[in-house]
Amino acid sequence: MKILLIQPPFNSNLIGGGILYMNEPLALEAIGAVVPEHKVKLLDMRVDQNLEHELSNFQPDIVGITAYTTDVYVANDILKKVKNHNKDILTVVGGHHASLLPEDFYKEFVDVIVVGEGQYTFRELVYAYEENRSFESVDGLILNIEGIARPTLRRKLENNLDKFPFPDRNLTKEYRNCYFRASWRPVATVITSRGCPYRCNFCSVWKLQDGKYRTRSPENVLEEILTIEEDYISISDDNFLQDIPRATKIYELIKKSGMKKKFKVVGRTDVVAKNPDIIEKWKEIGLDMVVLGLESIRDEELKWLNKKTTVKTNEEAINVLNKNNIKVIGQFIIHPEYTYDDFEALFEYIQKTNISHPLFTILTPLPRTELYYQKEGQLLTRNYEMFDLAHCVLPTKLPREEFHKCFADLLVKCYSNQANPDSALIPKPLLQKLYSQILNGYKLLS
Repeated sequence: MKILLIQPPFNSNLIGGGILYMNEPLALEAIGAVVPEHKVKLLDMRVDQNLEHELSNFQPDIVGITAYTTDVYVANDILKKVKNHNKDILTVVGGHHASLLPEDFYKEFVDVIVVGEGQYTFRELVYAYEENRSFESVDGLILNIEGIARPTLRRKLENNLDKFPFPDRNLTKEYRNCYFRASWRPVATVITSRGCPYRCNFCSVWKLQDGKYRTRSPENVLEEILTIEEDYISISDDNFLQDIPRATKIYELIKKSGMKKKFKVVGRTDVVAKNPDIIEKWKEIGLDMVVLGLESIRDEELKWLNKKTTVKTNEEAINVLNKNNIKVIGQFIIHPEYTYDDFEALFEYIQKTNISHPLFTILTPLPRTELYYQKEGQLLTRNYEMFDLAHCVLPTKLPREEFHKCFADLLVKCYSNQANPDSALIPKPLLQKLYSQILNGYKLLS
């Protein structure tokens, strides 16, 4: 059986994609790893867009694609091209958006939608296809049966994440040097847990994971990291530091192994503030960056977002990281109601607290979030390509053009005022590209 897995290209309206980052297609590497007995090829169309060549030369029996919200249209277009090339190819879509809004893939050229965690579902689907059995026995699918969408039984989440094989990074061997985050190149991505126990209203992670937080064992995490060749590792859990004893054990194992890597992790500010020791320990083994979801400089906004933290706690976490000489990637949410004074206050706060790497997203009601249900009636557009957190899809208090200009100016001001802007998360040459993208982006909403 020949299986072609496709990472869709960045859509042309995406702001920041391919400029600030391009992560390895970890979800597809994980899917490819569960069918080792078959011939699997991964086409990363962010790098290589020659789809027709792969279809003609590889001649796959199955084509699978993954999609976030901004990828919906391009993913559907690719699957349509696959069916036009050969109607007998089984077309499969899965991933974040397909799990939350599968109806966006109810198309005549989509045979199967994978809903939820895909590894076991895809493996069972491939076995059923190979043995010419009905797919209705496979949990976690929505089937296109004569134009009617028919779901199979819901698949339960696997509690023991150690059961899953490591992502097959050989599938992306030809692309490895293309994956980066800012100056980190090449960078590998690792996921050591799934889900989050918190309930932020703008986040869909806890919805997708049924509100559960599941972890891999420290020994299993170390085993995977030891297989990675890259010097830079982005641990991209939504909340890596949630379990401090586990994070401590992983630190001990890495230290004992003697490996020399640089790490980036994501942590909540309350955990960092209460556990400075874990930051000191991880600094010993190469922790270089921590992503903090600061979100706001005002307690009332944090409360409205259901963040369950405070500005004081945020500042305590920033101080812990600065004390340990660890780069603070501070993420802030820009609200549509922001005025000139609000943008200026945020800039002054970043300067005051010495946040070395601020990043900004615009408040966006992503599908199936609590925020979406609150704001759905106010949306200016239903065009998923605009839901990249850098286009404001809600009405703004400032004129829309002025709002986006303030957003772009804030980014430039923060990085132009750094002591060494050439070593910043966003170097000067890329800053101008982002600035132009943001200024042009608002026009698409007009």
